[in-house]
Amino acid sequence: MNKKTAIPLSFIGLGVIILLALQFGGSSIHILSLSESAKNILLHIRIPRVLLGLSTGLVLATSGGVLQGMLHNPLAEPYLLGISSGAALGSIVGLLLKKVYFMPLFGFFGALLSMILVWKIAQKQKFIDKTRLILSGIIVTMFFSAIIALLMSIFRRDLSQIFSIIMGNLGYMFSCKTIYLLWLIVFLSLAGTIVLNVYALRLNVLSLGDYSATSLGVNVYKTRKVLFILTSFLVGIIVSFVGIIGFVGLIIPHISRMLVGPNNKLVLPLAGILGAGFLILCDTIARSILVIELPVGVITALFGAPFFVFLLKRK
Repeated sequence: MNKKTAIPLSFIGLGVIILLALQFGGSSIHILSLSESAKNILLHIRIPRVLLGLSTGLVLATSGGVLQGMLHNPLAEPYLLGISSGAALGSIVGLLLKKVYFMPLFGFFGALLSMILVWKIAQKQKFIDKTRLILSGIIVTMFFSAIIALLMSIFRRDLSQIFSIIMGNLGYMFSCKTIYLLWLIVFLSLAGTIVLNVYALRLNVLSLGDYSATSLGVNVYKTRKVLFILTSFLVGIIVSFVGIIGFVGLIIPHISRMLVGPNNKLVLPLAGILGAGFLILCDTIARSILVIELPVGVITALFGAPFFVFLLKRK
C-alpha cells in the first residue's frame, strides 16, 4: 500500500475513533444502559444527529472539491455559487407558510431555481465561462440574501427559526413518522457522492484546460452541466434540513490536496471523509462550549476563516 492510499485509510479509522469518543464518551447517557429513556434519546436524537452530520459534511466537502476542480477556482463552493442561499430561501418560505414537513421540497426547489438562474446568467451562446459562473453565483447569492433579510424584518416572530437556517444547525428533530427522511438523506448523500467520485477522472482532464479536455474526448459543457445539477441537488436537500453551513466545502478540499496532491480520484473521497469528521467535531464543540447550543455554522466559520487566511498567506 502506497503512502497516498494509506493516508485516506488512516483518516477513516481516526474518524471512527473521534466520532465514537466525542459523541458518546462524554455523554451522560451510557451506551450500554437499558433504561427506556436512554434508548429513546440514543435512537431518536443522538444517532440521527450523527448520521445527519456525517451526511452533511460528506456532501458539502465533496461538492466543494468538485466545484473547485470543475471551475479551476479555489474559492468555488456551494454557498459562493448561490446554491446554499437558494435552498435556504426555499426552506424559509416553507417555514413561513407553516409547511414544515415540506421544507425539504421547498429547499430543493430553491436550490434548483438558484442553479437555473446562475446557469442562465453565465450562459452565452451555449458556452459557460468559469469566471462568469462565479460572478453569476455571487449575484444570485446577494439577491437571495437580500430577500432573506427582508423576510427576517417582516416575520420577526419566526426570527429564531430563520436564524437557525441561516447559521446552520444539526438539531433537526425526526419523529417516528418522518424518520424515513433521515434514511433518504443518508442514501441520497452516499449515492450522490459516489456518482461525483465517478467523475473524478474527467475533473483531472478538465484541469488541463477546456481546449485540451475537448481534444481528449471530454464534453466540457455537458460535464459541467451534469456536475452542477448534481451538486445543486445534493446541497439543496442537505441545506433544507440543516441550513447554511459555510467553509466546509471551501477549506476541506484544500486540506485534502495538501495531503494527497491534485489527483481528484484521491482528493474527493478524502475530502468527503474529512468533511464528515470535521462537521461532527464542530457540532460537538457547538453543543459543549457553552450552556446554550451554538449554531454549528458559527464554529465552522471560526475554524474556517483563520485557515483561509493561512492559505492566502501561504499562496
